[in-house]
Amino acid sequence: MLAHLEEKLFVDHTLETAPEAARRSLKATVDQLGYLPAPMARLAASPQLLDGFLKLTAMFEATTLEPLARETVVMTVAVRNGCHICIAMHTAMLGGIGADAELVAALREQRPLPDEKLEALRLFTVAVLETAGGVDDVVLKEFLDHGYTTQNALEVVLGIGTYTLSTFANRMTKAPVDYQLAAFA
Repeated sequence: MLAHLEEKLFVDHTLETAPEAARRSLKATVDQLGYLPAPMARLAASPQLLDGFLKLTAMFEATTLEPLARETVVMTVAVRNGCHICIAMHTAMLGGIGADAELVAALREQRPLPDEKLEALRLFTVAVLETAGGVDDVVLKEFLDHGYTTQNALEVVLGIGTYTLSTFANRMTKAPVDYQLAAFA
């Protein structure tokens, strides 16, 4: 009975059924991806959350972190928070930017990464999550010693915030993995 109730609570909106304030964001998503992902269709119930996530994502994409570094942060958050949709989507994205299969597997399994600099980033991300940002000076120095900057440290916080929002909302709405991402689930 509860599963039936959950389905009714979080509707898979379309461009026509979504609240007016969410339609522009949904249309932009369809234009970019060629389809409306189920998570976005369900997030449309809160146009503010949908719009906020898209804006934060664009801001995170504009950071000084390299694409592979950004995806390392995202996958660390997604795996830690158990968001099957984000794991599938960002596995696909990692493949799209040429990430090595071993790196992707290590991220998905929360194992040490084969790249020392990315491993330092992963460990820093975990430390920020575990301490709610209260990392000690030694942890920060270890991160900086791998060629990162204090700006990068704050950009990790932006990535964590962005993808905590996404993973929590996706888990709450129980959106399924779209068939376009099924191979990456």
